Amino acid sequence: MSDFDLFVIGAGSGGVRASRVAAAYGARVAVAEEYKVGGTCVIRGCVPKKLLVYGSHFAEDLDDAAMFGWDVPAKTFDWAVLRDNVLGEVSRLEGAYTETLKTHKVTILQERATLTGPNSVRLASGKEITADKILIATGARPVMPAIEGIEHAISSNEVFHLERLPKRIVIAGGGYIANEFAGIFHQFGSHVTLVNRTDVMLRHYDQQIVDRLIQISLRKNIDFKFHATIDRVSRDVNGRLHIAMTGCDDLEADELLFATGRHPNTEDLGLEAVGVETGDNGKVGVDEDNRTSVPSIFAVGDVTDRVQLTPVAIREGQAFADTFFGNKPCRVDYGSIPSAVFSHPPLAGVGMTEGQARNTIGPVKIFTSDFRPMKNVLAGRNERSLYKIVVDAESEVVVGIHMIGPDAPEILQAAAIAVKAKLKKSDLDDTLALHPTMAEELVLMR
Repeated sequence: MSDFDLFVIGAGSGGVRASRVAAAYGARVAVAEEYKVGGTCVIRGCVPKKLLVYGSHFAEDLDDAAMFGWDVPAKTFDWAVLRDNVLGEVSRLEGAYTETLKTHKVTILQERATLTGPNSVRLASGKEITADKILIATGARPVMPAIEGIEHAISSNEVFHLERLPKRIVIAGGGYIANEFAGIFHQFGSHVTLVNRTDVMLRHYDQQIVDRLIQISLRKNIDFKFHATIDRVSRDVNGRLHIAMTGCDDLEADELLFATGRHPNTEDLGLEAVGVETGDNGKVGVDEDNRTSVPSIFAVGDVTDRVQLTPVAIREGQAFADTFFGNKPCRVDYGSIPSAVFSHPPLAGVGMTEGQARNTIGPVKIFTSDFRPMKNVLAGRNERSLYKIVVDAESEVVVGIHMIGPDAPEILQAAAIAVKAKLKKSDLDDTLALHPTMAEELVLMR
């Protein structure tokens, strides 16, 4: 008899969900985690980053307060206070996730585990453990380029632990992580330069929405260097970084942050030795039921490099546990996944972009609302929001919704139901507006 019914390697979002649900079905479950329970999202990703986003929003809110009658005589910011409070919340959440696993009688092993066979693993301590099924949920890590002086740069892992707020920061990348930290540090008062090797930003989002973010960012004096690459980095005796560039003049900064993608954590797991096939970028190949090339070994989350989003990893972990331990076969639907960039202002989208729709279904109808939020009007802030609905011209079905503006991600979560349910534009038109709100624009476009 095996030691466990299920052995999970990695206690991130997907691993924790699979462990908890499988244990709730009565399975004997163990999970090995060599760092901290909670994974990237909770420990050094979306949760602490969103807390920094909240903190940075006060910069504009305090400026706007005067037009609403509030006297704010002095505006100062203490990075150390926010940093330490965020890290304290991360520690609390780690404890909560750990307690959840313990409550469900999941055995937690705080050490590294590697595969030794289709039904066995070896812990760092040398102990061998057997299991009927093994689930790989080791996530991914930031990519750091192999350039001279890379030891002077940081990734998104280290950004939450900075000793002091940089006066000047260079951020390399064109994805959501780069744009989110660009907005955060700008609001904290840093001079931000965003370097991208192409002129394409946020490639999976609607281009019109992305263009609006770039326009707003430029007006805020965030500096963009397109078609530029970083060649090498050095630090002088005063602690300043010199960044040698191709495609633009060399840059000086206090910090250099690379946000240029994430690499699945598959090295030294024993995958090759047991016959688990991996693909490009080291990702673990799986079928629709999260099964690898070895029938008893499965994988979920970022390590599969399908869709690197926390809710997707959670849904995959749930589907795995339901299918193999709950006798409720199910698979994840990867269509119409809502996503957001917590930039300043935030943007969000679900379904097909205008470009994707035209290339996929042909004739489309585009409805937009370009407006200045009421709060911005009274505050004297000229920043405009943009909402966009993409409709199949023949069926009138809403195939995409995209927006940029205050609270866009919060609004999109409900709006995503329209795309998932394949509602028609007339269904939105027939819905009464909730006035005065920004969200009412979604049902007023004609």
